[in-house]
Amino acid sequence: MGNPEVTYLFDPLCGWCYGASPMLEKLSAGGVRIELLPTGLFSGAGARPMDGGFAAHAWANDQRIERLTGQVFTQGYRDNVLNVRGTLLDSHAATLAITAAGLENPGRRLAALKAIQNARYVDGRDIVTVGGVAEVLAAAGMADAGELVEAPTEGLLTAHRELVGRGRALFQRLHSNGVPSLAIISNDAPRLIGSNALFGSFDNLLAHIAAA
Repeated sequence: MGNPEVTYLFDPLCGWCYGASPMLEKLSAGGVRIELLPTGLFSGAGARPMDGGFAAHAWANDQRIERLTGQVFTQGYRDNVLNVRGTLLDSHAATLAITAAGLENPGRRLAALKAIQNARYVDGRDIVTVGGVAEVLAAAGMADAGELVEAPTEGLLTAHRELVGRGRALFQRLHSNGVPSLAIISNDAPRLIGSNALFGSFDNLLAHIAAA
């Protein structure tokens, strides 16, 4: 299969994207180059208040993801994130943090995404604020990115707009029905790999990538 490259469309506050993380790590460890492109699904107009109805729906869905993938959604996450009123489901700060982490080294985006997801779903921390994600990045050894998020430069903001813009454009071009999504881009022609491949066997995922 050589050294394939895939493009991963995601949102850091998407539970299914958290569920897909172990498969991404296996791909990366196996030599597959992964470009992470956020779609901004839960930012801007996509942000929404965390009310009781949404919290119940999210928790039920999260339990399904846990059964399917083994990824843990803790009671701390349920108590301190889902069931806290007056907060938002807003991925802007988390997405900005991932952009900042990969500004000079795009390879750090995956580590930043993992740290942010673990902070939310395992540690039950609020990562919808700039201060919250800056602390997560610092704890993950990316204090430089955390500082940049707290005092964003025009360069970071421009890079962020471009990254999310590319993610949204590809998402629309592929007619994807949600995140996470994987795509192979060859000769400027993107081909979508079904999201189900991220939740089956690793060999099956590799076969999908090879056939795309």
